[in-house]
Amino acid sequence: MASLKKFLEKKSYTKVPLILTSTNHFEIVAKINGATGRFILDTGASNTCVGFDKIEFFGITTKESKIKAAGAGATNMETLISTKNHIEIGAWQKNKAKIVLFDLVHVNEALTAHKTLPVDGIIGADILKKAKAIIDYNKRYVYLKQSK
Repeated sequence: MASLKKFLEKKSYTKVPLILTSTNHFEIVAKINGATGRFILDTGASNTCVGFDKIEFFGITTKESKIKAAGAGATNMETLISTKNHIEIGAWQKNKAKIVLFDLVHVNEALTAHKTLPVDGIIGADILKKAKAIIDYNKRYVYLKQSK
C-alpha cells in the first residue's frame, strides 16, 4: 500500500509541516499579503483570524463587522472583517480570502502562561475546507490540495 504522502502528492496535494506546541496546539507558518506569521491550526475555529495588533503588519484593509467572536474563554468580542487577502501556506495559495480580526490578547496570554510563543492568528475551518485539508496528526503534517 502506498504511503499517505505519496497518495496525496499524486492527487495534487502539498505537504506543510505542523509544529506541536507545549499546549498541544498545532502551529503553522503562513503568509498573508506577503508577510510571514505564526498561526494556530484550529479545525474548531469557523473563520481564519488575525489579531488587531497585526493589521498593519499584514497590510490588511478592514471593514466594520456585526460578527461577535468567541473562543478560549472569551465571548462577545468585537471584530472587523477583511476581504481580498492573499494567503499562502507552503505552496498552497488563495486569493480573495476573508479574514476576521479581533483581539487575540487572551489567546496569547494563555499561550505565554504555558511558555509557548504568542501567535499572529488562527487558520480556521474556512481555509481548511477550501484547501480540502487532510491532517496527519502522527507525522505532524497538513496536506492542502492545489487548485487547478
